[in-house]
Amino acid sequence: MKEIKIETTLQVFDDLSELPKEVENLMRKAKKAREKAYAPYSNFYVGVAIRLDNQEIITGSNQENASYPSGLCAERTAIYYAGAKYPENKMLTMAIIAGSKTNKTSSPIPPCGACRQAIAEYEVKQNSPIEIYFMGETGKIAKSDSLANLLPLVFDKSAL
Repeated sequence: MKEIKIETTLQVFDDLSELPKEVENLMRKAKKAREKAYAPYSNFYVGVAIRLDNQEIITGSNQENASYPSGLCAERTAIYYAGAKYPENKMLTMAIIAGSKTNKTSSPIPPCGACRQAIAEYEVKQNSPIEIYFMGETGKIAKSDSLANLLPLVFDKSAL
């Protein structure tokens, strides 16, 4: 038997003012996108903004449905739109703001498992990492240089 140790490193910023201006602006776009979320069942609202290598900014918000799991998370809404509209462009940076309407969220909230898998697909497709910044409604912001830090044993096309 052999033991494998997996470690990850994230950077944590105390607030938006510590971020590079370009990322701070992206987080503000994610916040605006969050206002467009449709979450009457969970009351959990998420907004995402993605910067592409052509400098386009794609935003998305979660969209729920009474027939779970027919809804779609904000991250996948934005990723799939970017992939459909700009299939040749790379996704460089993703900003995520998430929070509940019933409980204040002040710690960073990372993408769910399904969204991590979707992000992994595009990192593999474009053969380059996507920086991911994530936060709650307020407070600290976490940064991952790549989805690989959040999903270290990625399942991709090489396994098929």
